[in-house]
Amino acid sequence: MVPDPIDISLRAGVAIRRAKLPSGEVVRLNGLPTTSILRTLIDLAANQPLVEAVVATDMALHKRVVSLAHLGGYVAANRGHRGSARLRRVVGLAEPATESPMETRLRLLLVLAGLPRPAVQVPIHDQQGRFLGRPDLYYATARLGLEYDGASHRGSLANDVQRQNRLLAAGIRLLRFTAADVRGSPDLIVRQVRAVIGD
Repeated sequence: MVPDPIDISLRAGVAIRRAKLPSGEVVRLNGLPTTSILRTLIDLAANQPLVEAVVATDMALHKRVVSLAHLGGYVAANRGHRGSARLRRVVGLAEPATESPMETRLRLLLVLAGLPRPAVQVPIHDQQGRFLGRPDLYYATARLGLEYDGASHRGSLANDVQRQNRLLAAGIRLLRFTAADVRGSPDLIVRQVRAVIGD
């Protein structure tokens, strides 16, 4: 946020947009005026690609700096305003349980391809109530878990393998994907998931 009357029109790599904001949408962070988290998410929804706006919203929800109820209330109160339809779509796709940007991208890859919305971070237990694992994404009716394996998984390989073996032994099918899959082979991911869930 750049306060008036500073005359800045263009900086390399920076998009500048001007708007008059209500005082409640401006907060101080480290002594500097900035937009509130709600206002920031509204602006991202209006100006960023859909997936990236949902990524930002998921992370804000997961960190509990904003709630779905707060976002939904804003959408309802501002129906018909510029950008409200786009914000409504972002909020409708958002998921507070998502733990990483790539999990959001994987979920949206499936949903935007027309597949059913998977559950997120669902704890799975055996018949005796013992915890088996918690896939990043889960299709309960197909008993299919999806895992996004990022760089942090290299350090927890032994735990990941044990969890995977427990889930497989309980009849849960697992598909694992990496950033290279999500970015480089999205159609293959959709085909693989569709083949398993029968959609």
